[in-house]
Amino acid sequence: MGLFDTDNDGHVDFNEFLVGIRGSLNAKRQAMVDKAFLKFDADGSLSITAADLRGVYNCSMHPKVQSGEQTEDEVFLEFLQNFGDKNRDGMISREEWNEYYAAVSSSVDNDEHFVQLMKAAWKLD
Repeated sequence: MGLFDTDNDGHVDFNEFLVGIRGSLNAKRQAMVDKAFLKFDADGSLSITAADLRGVYNCSMHPKVQSGEQTEDEVFLEFLQNFGDKNRDGMISREEWNEYYAAVSSSVDNDEHFVQLMKAAWKLD
């Protein structure tokens, strides 16, 4: 129960269950997630703001932009809404960042594809 009930409320909700089943990122994926986070956390505060992300997050490769369903601005706004600011303080903590990318990673089968997605999205080397 302790593994799944991460907010210690005595209940396991669907998201807590998924996080427990999904597990952590492997070392290769975690390295890319860390590299992206550190790109924005230049002051070492262990958090980043939405403004920090806007100048660097590349929405042009998103499938809905590619198909013409949404604009880059619409995709970015959707991205921010879904990013995972659990405590709604307007900042993404390293924990929130890692949890978000653990969820993204679970839908990408190949490590190299995940690395390429991270490089393209965050303009990483």
